[in-house]
Amino acid sequence: MKQNKYDDQQFFSAYERMERSVKGLEGAGEWYVFQALLPELRDKSVLDLGCGFGWHCRYALEQQASTVVGVDISENMLQKARQMTDDPRVSYLNTAIEDIKFTDAQFDVVISSLAFHYVESFRDISQKIYQCLKKEGVLIFSVEHPIFTSCAQQNWYYDNNGNRLHWPVDNYQMEGERETSFLTDHVLKYHRTISTYMNDLIQAGFSLTAVKEPAPSDEMLKNNPDMQDETRRPMFLIISATKE
Repeated sequence: MKQNKYDDQQFFSAYERMERSVKGLEGAGEWYVFQALLPELRDKSVLDLGCGFGWHCRYALEQQASTVVGVDISENMLQKARQMTDDPRVSYLNTAIEDIKFTDAQFDVVISSLAFHYVESFRDISQKIYQCLKKEGVLIFSVEHPIFTSCAQQNWYYDNNGNRLHWPVDNYQMEGERETSFLTDHVLKYHRTISTYMNDLIQAGFSLTAVKEPAPSDEMLKNNPDMQDETRRPMFLIISATKE
């Protein structure tokens, strides 16, 4: 099922107020790890799947990418992306990630930030990405960590005083749809194990080059004490892979 919550005005209004929506990449706690994995983008063709407001697209332009294509299912997101982008090298396509159709070996680099956990079949999208990447092309993506997605409630267990006791992990091996609350109710995500992410990529033909579970940077921990709890469990999984 291809759910498009971002064109629901209540959801979108709440999303616009998030720190990563206001500050862009600098407001994304995992960006410092994601950025370090990116290859040289100068003169490269880049595809961003689930591009949202276009922050990663504009970063690629700043790094002198030759062309950038941003894909998103939400017209609200793309309208904002177009308003914030003034460069003929970028094009934004309003389509679901599952429905992408590009020519073989069209891109040097494919990136995706926190989008694939909304896609039902990671195996299918891995194969599509492999096909549209050039030889030695690179895929880098982040998702909500499977420890984070295993339970539908996606929340801490608290004691009677409101203190966070622990992060629950349950039904980890039971992959599939989770109906969660994120900004609004009835948000559909898809849980899969770490091994499924990696094996789907390997079976598609990729060679894995890095698997990261980023914690907050020292600077973030220093400036925001509330981030200390983010060291107690991983919230993000970042994987980079290469088409040999």
